[in-house]
Amino acid sequence: MPLDPFFAERLRVHRRYLVGQAWTKLRARLPGAASVGSSRSELRRSAPAEAAAAPRVGVSPEFRTTDAAAAATDAPPAPKRDAPAAPLTPRQHHRRAALAWDRQEQRAVGLPGPALRTVEHEVPVDGFPSVRIRVYLPDERSGPSPACLVFGGGAFRIGGIDYPTVDAACRRRAAASGVTMIAVDYALAPEHRHPTQIEQAYAAWEWVHAHAVDLGVDPHRIGVSGTSAGGNIAAVLTLMNRDRAQLPIRLQILEVPVTDLTWRWIDLRATWALGIPALLALRELRSVARTYLHNPARARQSYVSPLRAPSLAHLPPAVIFTAEYDPLRRQGAAYAAALRRAGVSASAVRYLGVTHDTPVFVGALASARRWEDDVVTALRSL
Repeated sequence: MPLDPFFAERLRVHRRYLVGQAWTKLRARLPGAASVGSSRSELRRSAPAEAAAAPRVGVSPEFRTTDAAAAATDAPPAPKRDAPAAPLTPRQHHRRAALAWDRQEQRAVGLPGPALRTVEHEVPVDGFPSVRIRVYLPDERSGPSPACLVFGGGAFRIGGIDYPTVDAACRRRAAASGVTMIAVDYALAPEHRHPTQIEQAYAAWEWVHAHAVDLGVDPHRIGVSGTSAGGNIAAVLTLMNRDRAQLPIRLQILEVPVTDLTWRWIDLRATWALGIPALLALRELRSVARTYLHNPARARQSYVSPLRAPSLAHLPPAVIFTAEYDPLRRQGAAYAAALRRAGVSASAVRYLGVTHDTPVFVGALASARRWEDDVVTALRSL
């Protein structure tokens, strides 16, 4: 179906912003271009302000640079006179801009989460950096509750449990479902590459089972959930658990998941429909694999691309959500089909007219609210 008007308007504003940025760069290189009509000058002045109100759509923020987000970055505190701050690296600038962008999105189009009690723990990981987890405790727990480990998105290189949209979603979903949500703050690439993230995920998984009584959760009713890159980690975790300890996993909930980093199942029709050139989309997607992996050839391994695993038998049931205007839509559908062929109960739902980052927009979009309601329904099945 046609792109939802909500996204169509944001896309129009972003395209206008990009034109303004391109014109600004051209003027900087060709001073004589200053004589060109005033309409483009006006466009250049107005576009960044519009872009601040409407972020990019199509390829999610995690799969692209955040030039526009930099305009919304909060000013850093003034450094102390006796200890001048070191200049930020481009990667640090990128992450700071992404965090500011997320904060802005939460204010503009998100919904706040309720004031639940949270507890944080540092989980040791043998041979890798320890990982921080945050436990969201639903109110009025009369006994051991079900639980779900949560892995956020970000193309393995941005994101984290302190992002406002991630925190608010965990709070809302814990309160609505009665499930203890356990968000895992896995390390980011390229400073930390595969298999750091999946080993941290597995360590957190074992730790939660070992401390289930202390956490007040039922070890037989624990699921895993992940969005985009986090969906990849969640899916890989189910394979690792099957191959190692075989602790009980009740359910896996995968939202717009990355299931094959060779990108064989990328659907460029989705990006083409948004006016994004195929070469640009492929370049950005391939950069994800280069950032995450020491060697892109490892993308064929099962613990990188679970869709390529020789067998998906004996995995937990799966609920998979995909978006019509998302190049990852075929990956989610193909993974559900592969699970079914292996005898695993799996459902796949595609939301029409929406994009990869739809769950963020619960404060502004009916489709996003329905998406979250469906996730909560899946959580309640725990």
